[in-house]
Amino acid sequence: MKQLAVISGKGGSGKTTLTAAFASLAKNAVLADCDVDAADMPLILKPELLGGEDYFGLPFASINPELCTKCGRCRDLCRYGAISENFVINTYSCEGCAVCTVACPENAISLETRFSGQVVSSKTRFGPMAAGALGIGEDASGKLVALVRKRAQELAEANSRDPVIIDGPPGAGCPVIAAIAGTDLVLLVCEPTVSGIHDLKRVIELTAHFRIPAVVCINKCDINEENCLKIEEFCTESGIPVIGRLPYDDIATKAMLREETVIEYAVREESSKAREFADSIRKIWGQLESRLFEVPVKDRGKNP
Repeated sequence: MKQLAVISGKGGSGKTTLTAAFASLAKNAVLADCDVDAADMPLILKPELLGGEDYFGLPFASINPELCTKCGRCRDLCRYGAISENFVINTYSCEGCAVCTVACPENAISLETRFSGQVVSSKTRFGPMAAGALGIGEDASGKLVALVRKRAQELAEANSRDPVIIDGPPGAGCPVIAAIAGTDLVLLVCEPTVSGIHDLKRVIELTAHFRIPAVVCINKCDINEENCLKIEEFCTESGIPVIGRLPYDDIATKAMLREETVIEYAVREESSKAREFADSIRKIWGQLESRLFEVPVKDRGKNP
């Protein structure tokens, strides 16, 4: 089973728009919305919920007031400042490290499970989808991303589908690592801005560290041609192919307002501009599909 991850070093670069478009072009894919802090794929794909599973993240400490003598050892050792002067635990600050449970001479502190969100399975008009919803203020989103990917793989196996297309979270931290680890190919979506270039370099370093083949798509390419050239030059030096350029356009916004992918929108809209935009995405998908299914196993870990 092949796995393609679509990520960007920053939010708002267009990765979800592209991922949804790929979903409408792929013939037999399973989708995984791994942007668990703000899952947006359902806005476009209108999934039908099939089932869910509670996700329990980091545990949190709880103090039994009947046993606590308020000696202060737990508070002195808590590096997160999660214990108040009244010896009440702030569950949002507590990281569940368990130091306080060891330090307490009265065994008044224990760890409790923390409900942190859900992993859900659903059915879309393009096939099965797994997604995650992290609770407000909750941590350990990397663990939830890993569970979403596991659920997506189970859906793929149960329905004989291939590939798994992952809509990854923005940035370059733990959730992104969980989204790309073990994938066959990563598409890096960037925009030609100063922050876009900076963050692209970070995610290129990330994919190189894990020896995952990567390719680049420059979105909103016509807002700054000079920066576009800088991106292409850097990618050439880094051995990363740039497989597509997309212009800045309101087509994506119009499609989203209709709860459609840009491919569906272009089919319905009698506009040469929309068709050209959709054709550019089709060419990008064609290259991705070719790289996913034609790269020999022995060459994985090298840039195609």
